Amino acid sequence: MTESSVLSEMQTNNEIEDIEFKLVQSAIKLRYGHCFEFYAQSSLKRRLLHHVGKLELNCLTDIIGPIIRDEAFFESLLNTVSVPVTEMFRDPEFFKALREKIIPLLETYPRVNIWHAGCATGEEVYSMAIMLEEEGIADKCKIFATDFNGQTLDKARTGIFALEKMKLYTENYYRAGGKSSFSDYYDAHDNNIKMVERLTKNVTFARHNLATDNVFGQFNLILCRNVLIYFGRQLQDRVFSLFHDSMAPLGYLCLGSHESIDYSKSRQQFKTIIERSKIYRKNG
Repeated sequence: MTESSVLSEMQTNNEIEDIEFKLVQSAIKLRYGHCFEFYAQSSLKRRLLHHVGKLELNCLTDIIGPIIRDEAFFESLLNTVSVPVTEMFRDPEFFKALREKIIPLLETYPRVNIWHAGCATGEEVYSMAIMLEEEGIADKCKIFATDFNGQTLDKARTGIFALEKMKLYTENYYRAGGKSSFSDYYDAHDNNIKMVERLTKNVTFARHNLATDNVFGQFNLILCRNVLIYFGRQLQDRVFSLFHDSMAPLGYLCLGSHESIDYSKSRQQFKTIIERSKIYRKNG
């Protein structure tokens, strides 16, 4: 084959792959209502192709039938798409700033509503619950922990995590200003640990899709950390608008270390409180 014919064939294959990619997204939206149109498309496509490769299938359209007919298959696919990577007290400096600068302000409120958006398997939810207990305001706080992935939410509800991770989590806890012994917050069983049940007495785990679902409460603090990096600009704008409408007056918004509201249409609706920790406050 000539070089030009090889390039032509590659272009044709890429065009076919793009069509298949759109068909897969359409099947997901029609069957389950999940819309990935405004996600970072190159990243999403790469992860779907990786999933197809693991299943030893020939092409993207081979997963359309299972997606439509098998909900368990789709839930497994979501684990590939949503990349639930997290840890206890992730970015300890952020949690220390939250403990020292924001929680003392929330302490003055009669009730505090907190939303962990895109909570994945729940490690940061338990981190927050521990911190609120140590600061003495857990009883007046209500935490709503949401994700669009049902399997990761199920894991979050159990509070069971790998014992091998506790060394890192303990280090994070103390760097975040922990005031007790981290082992007081879990019980070890074989190769796993289970977080103590009192930490979730004021926590509600529920499914919520940032791409399609709407406001469901008024929150004093919203955390959405290391989620928006997977979204395209249009979806990020939608999510920032959703957060603004979901906030009580002067509510706080916390993003991940590699995320920013600076280029969003909602930028003027928030004031930067701690730039290094990506903590913002709703204006007015």
